[in-house]
Amino acid sequence: MNKAYRTLVLWVGWCSIATMVYLGLYLDTDIVSFLRDDQSKITWIISLLFLIGVAASFFLTVNLTIEHLEALAQEKLAREKGLIGVNSRGRKKRAVNRFFDSLRIVAASNDKPNIDALLEMEFGSHIRVSQALEILGNLLITLGLIGTVVGLTYTLSGLTSSLSALGQDTDLLLAGLRKAMAGMGTSFYTTLLGALLGGVLLRIFALITENGISGLHEALSRTCMLYCTADFKQTAEREVRLLNVEIEALGDRLGALNKAFSESKQSLLEFRDAVKELHTISGEDSSVYTLRETLRMQKYYRALLHHEIHLMNKLNRSWWQRFEQYLVSRKE
Repeated sequence: MNKAYRTLVLWVGWCSIATMVYLGLYLDTDIVSFLRDDQSKITWIISLLFLIGVAASFFLTVNLTIEHLEALAQEKLAREKGLIGVNSRGRKKRAVNRFFDSLRIVAASNDKPNIDALLEMEFGSHIRVSQALEILGNLLITLGLIGTVVGLTYTLSGLTSSLSALGQDTDLLLAGLRKAMAGMGTSFYTTLLGALLGGVLLRIFALITENGISGLHEALSRTCMLYCTADFKQTAEREVRLLNVEIEALGDRLGALNKAFSESKQSLLEFRDAVKELHTISGEDSSVYTLRETLRMQKYYRALLHHEIHLMNKLNRSWWQRFEQYLVSRKE
């Protein structure tokens, strides 16, 4: 199995386990019915936060997989040409590309880079999301404990009402007992969901993404140590590799320029052939106007129409406009 897909495979496997656990809870305890009838809504909040955490974990896992694939591509370039040969032009600016760009800038200043610090800086957003998942798991456990307290409060309130109505009002007694049982259900389900969803499932998701980030750090550190160390010092070998890279880049630019010139020349030739063909067609038909005569007549008719519109505008002016024009002409 490719190392780049390891994090994604682990995430999918654990997501399958989490789905089976939830289905087991549904079949054994009918948790969906309780979520629908929960008056405290704490179980709703726990479930919603868990789904948000799973979605964030999925997007982070996909990004880490793409970063791993990009790291493998850059490792291949570094193995062949060193740090100078690693090229991020034309690629999307992901964390791996930003890391190598920063590494080249530091190496160009003839300074020894701190690889761990650069990795922490460029992958800071991924690390923060993974840490947020772990914090979210702890929050779900806390909400489960709060739900336990709220459920016990409901239970004591219902028992108090039942004791007050004992031997007096049967309906009030039954309502109090139902409230007490609902409180016990709230206490049980919130504790179960908080501990299971947050303490087990979501924490494992956070652990998977954290291991993915650590594996990516190790892969990039290995690439730098094996293939990029020689470019951290100003040596003749480094200057030769730099010159070769610049010559190769110049050759690519010249090739692209020649291709553009060839395409332009071909387009001009096609345009010239089209004009010749159009001229030939327009001269062959003697029964009608040629194309040039048609264009000349169209230009004449356009000028004539413009003159006619100008005269009509003069004739359609109001009497006071004509009088004003007359006064102006008299003053002149």
